[in-house]
Amino acid sequence: MRISLFAGSTRELAPQLLSAIDKQPASQPLWCGLFGLQGDEQAERRHHGGPERALHHYPADHYPFWRSWQRSLGLADPVTPWQPAAFGENLSTLGMSEGQVHIGDVFRLGEALVQVSQPRSPCFKLNACFGYPGFAVLLQASGRCGWLLRVLEEGWVAPDAELTLIDRAHNLSVRRCADILFNQERVEADLRLLAELPVLSPNWRQHARDWLERGEPGDWRRRLLGPEGIPA
Repeated sequence: MRISLFAGSTRELAPQLLSAIDKQPASQPLWCGLFGLQGDEQAERRHHGGPERALHHYPADHYPFWRSWQRSLGLADPVTPWQPAAFGENLSTLGMSEGQVHIGDVFRLGEALVQVSQPRSPCFKLNACFGYPGFAVLLQASGRCGWLLRVLEEGWVAPDAELTLIDRAHNLSVRRCADILFNQERVEADLRLLAELPVLSPNWRQHARDWLERGEPGDWRRRLLGPEGIPA
């Protein structure tokens, strides 16, 4: 499957709101290291980037859905057009979705070898990116979030490289994984599945353990609504 490749630098998305979500198409091969693509930045390394979140893959298949969603509600055009890279992804493909890709899937990406580590957790900056308040909440509930990857083997990746499935060791889809944590009631067996899945990122396994131990879901308000959305 052929990809489109994107990278970007940090800029001011809104007053006092820095983000590197503005990705641009790569015009030449980029080195894919353990922390991501050459020249690609993350504004907040605590929540973005790092070896477990080195790359973001978003299906291009979802863009027609978002365009139809916007028009069906009579909303103004988004600040960022509905086209690949709008969600800050590094990789875009047609023909792959969260229901078809599994946690732990290993892909050959050009010369690099990458592995699906977790679903993407939307954040409030997407609200400013598209100009729709609460959009991150809708994105999380829709399951159309994309996924993140870790890099197992470094290498060069061309802008139109092939993405080829090499190994599938688990049957937990990205969509099912996200739904367990975000979009369903507390099911102990499902949470234990996440907590004990070694190929799932440590952060996601910890979220599952916390819910198991505390009996309460995580508080996603700050991530989805931003500091201004939290009551004093």
